[in-house]
Amino acid sequence: MTVAELSTQDRYPTRVGAEPSPIDRDDPTVWPGVDAGPASAAELRSHEVKGFHVVEGLLSPAEVQTYWQELERLTSDPAVRADERTIVERSSDEVRSIFEVHRTSELIAELARDPRVLDRARQILGSDVYVHQSRINYMPGYRGTGFYWHSDFETWHAEDGMPAMRAVSISIALTDNYAFNGGLMIMPGSHRTFVPCAGETPEDNYKSSLKEQRVGVPSEEAITRMAYEHGIEQFTGPAGSALWFDSNCMHASGNNITPFPRSNIFIVFNSVENTLERPFAAQIPRPRFIASQDHTPLTR
Repeated sequence: MTVAELSTQDRYPTRVGAEPSPIDRDDPTVWPGVDAGPASAAELRSHEVKGFHVVEGLLSPAEVQTYWQELERLTSDPAVRADERTIVERSSDEVRSIFEVHRTSELIAELARDPRVLDRARQILGSDVYVHQSRINYMPGYRGTGFYWHSDFETWHAEDGMPAMRAVSISIALTDNYAFNGGLMIMPGSHRTFVPCAGETPEDNYKSSLKEQRVGVPSEEAITRMAYEHGIEQFTGPAGSALWFDSNCMHASGNNITPFPRSNIFIVFNSVENTLERPFAAQIPRPRFIASQDHTPLTR
């Protein structure tokens, strides 16, 4: 059965009132179709089993410095700060995220097309890909707030209309990721289970959820069950490291109360065979700067 045939039905219902039971995934994690690329067989096996893998030293120190300077340029530009694509912290009014940066920054557009990045995304998803979402996350020292436990696919399915789990994210560290400065936590193997969420999607939910997500998060009971079953690992490493993780991985990050900022470039690749439909649990789709409707395959 093709993705197009499967997409006529909602295989992953969520936000349907009371919290329903977990659903076993029936999508591959590493899709067939593209054999050549930078990912080794061992890396792909790890990605299949755990739902993620780490590439150390993806960017050189010089490249890290270049992208850090680009981040500084964007966060200090008044026009960028005033743009609706820039999200500020709820409490401190500091920049939290800047969305659609592959369209506003030529440097990051080039990074999304870099063979080290693009070809690995194609390997994992087994097809040509496009950028579903891109952003810079800036977690400043002392005041950076984290992200509660969630699966990205739950939101992309419910609010963007992504039919299948055929998307992969890359988080590229621009600062050293320690165990104590709000690093990303992830449950290995959690990608094999879809955890539906209770409640309904409010109108314009994205305006609050991008600062603090309250809808589309699992219950504490569900998180506890997943944590005891799968355990929790954390993405740590020097600037330039990259974490690739499946769209359905359960992940979160804590607040950063240290002096050390934790910033990263975040790009979501979706298969061109998994294009967006009508949202499965929202009245209208989120804005295009959050969920792209341009499904043109990305090329070098």
